[in-house]
Amino acid sequence: MTTPGLWRRMACWLYEGMLLFGVVFLAGYLFSTLSQSRNAMDNRHALQAFVFLIFGIYFVWFWAKGQTLAMKTWHIRIVDRQGMPVSQTRALGRYALSWLWFLPPLIGMSPFQLGGGESAVIISGWVIVWALLSRFHPQGQFWHDALAGTCLVSSQPSFAKTVIL
Repeated sequence: MTTPGLWRRMACWLYEGMLLFGVVFLAGYLFSTLSQSRNAMDNRHALQAFVFLIFGIYFVWFWAKGQTLAMKTWHIRIVDRQGMPVSQTRALGRYALSWLWFLPPLIGMSPFQLGGGESAVIISGWVIVWALLSRFHPQGQFWHDALAGTCLVSSQPSFAKTVIL
């Protein structure tokens, strides 16, 4: 099992973020339709909780199957420490631990009234630090993967056989 390089994992991470815009859009539309919200600030905390739940379902489902769409694109697969597919329980634990990408700066900034630009710099700085901390893991894994008992590994692309008639 070879760990994909940090640049490849971060490219996959960014691509996953772009794909999540569609998930957020659909979840927001569904929530606002079901709750009859007329303003984006109506039921804001309920919407955030709903999106958190939808993200959890999305990631747990795909990680238990081995890959999200972004991971397929970048030929990365998630496995447990023995190289076996992860269970839904382990995927759920990884989802909870994956919030270490964002929660420390969000908690640290919460007592302050920071603007969007300042917040973006602090969160981006933490993401860079968290990603670089993987250099200190013996196999180069992200620390939330180590804590969850999962590993990101390179996977070979599967090519469909073509039949010529």
